[in-house]
Amino acid sequence: MNNNHEEKVSIKSIFPFGVIILLIIILIFPIPYYIEGPGTTENLKEFVTVNNKKDSEPGAFYLTTVGVRKATLATALKAKFSNFEELVSKKDLMGSSTNSEYERIQQYYMDSSKNAAIEQALKLAKIPYEMTFKGVYVLAIEDNSNFKGKISVGDTVTGIDGKTFKSSQEFVDYVKKQKVGQEVTVTYLQDNKSNEATGKLIELPTDKKAGIGIGLTDHTEIHSSIPVEIDAGDIGGPSAGLMFTLQTYEQLTQKGIRKGHKIAGTGTINSDGIVGRIGGIDKKVVTASKNNTEIFFAPDDEITKEMKKAEPGIKTNYEEAKAAAEKVGTKMKIIPVKNVQDALNYLEKLKEK
Repeated sequence: MNNNHEEKVSIKSIFPFGVIILLIIILIFPIPYYIEGPGTTENLKEFVTVNNKKDSEPGAFYLTTVGVRKATLATALKAKFSNFEELVSKKDLMGSSTNSEYERIQQYYMDSSKNAAIEQALKLAKIPYEMTFKGVYVLAIEDNSNFKGKISVGDTVTGIDGKTFKSSQEFVDYVKKQKVGQEVTVTYLQDNKSNEATGKLIELPTDKKAGIGIGLTDHTEIHSSIPVEIDAGDIGGPSAGLMFTLQTYEQLTQKGIRKGHKIAGTGTINSDGIVGRIGGIDKKVVTASKNNTEIFFAPDDEITKEMKKAEPGIKTNYEEAKAAAEKVGTKMKIIPVKNVQDALNYLEKLKEK
């Protein structure tokens, strides 16, 4: 007999309140770790503009990314049993940097990667260019620096006491001629805004000379008669250098070097065209394979004695990529490259699709 009364079972009678809270903590609340896994495969036609035009030729070059997300207890446990996910601490990922410092460093690495790629592409295409010094990029700040808490990692120092410089070496030489304890005013850019900070110079432990107490490098910008722009959005890091070079070179020369193929890859690039080692290449192979990419360029880097000592069993990026490709059973070809010319030589022999 119904009597229009339905028996309602409370969720609390099935799951005690404490269990519900525990499930929420496990599934939703982040823990102080991150998960690195396969990221995205990005078509470089969307990123690179040469002479105010996009690439519309057949085939495509792709950059590949490593996805990074905050971990929960549930996703951390899942990562432990995954072939291509890795649980890393905040210190392993960011070192001693804050979140904002880490993001600015990654953006600097991306900007440097774009500059180096454009420079290489212009060289290969035999198009004149010039590099403009923008300032001294801050990569680190010593704990005893009187500018700690004023200047941040990721800022660009543009001058000191009203003086500007043409290179970071010129900047360092000037500061070393000053006296330890001398008060100076530093001009710097932070998030594209100009600021000033005043502090005393400290004695550097390396040579007992005066210094600000920062790790630094040149912050440059490249210019040529043919305008080249690379807009990578919020993607950071230096690992797209090789693929940016190939995409820019193709648009500068319009030689059709892809021959209709879908080609991904990874690797840093320097002013000599050397393709450098990167992290997470196994994860990049996975995302490229999911995108049905046909060819993947992998750095064929040299493993030094010091690297072997620090990490026994270390493999080259190419060896890591080959192993990942075999594990996922992809038909994608993994091609080793030591420099950008290796990639161009391979493409030259590639058959039209």
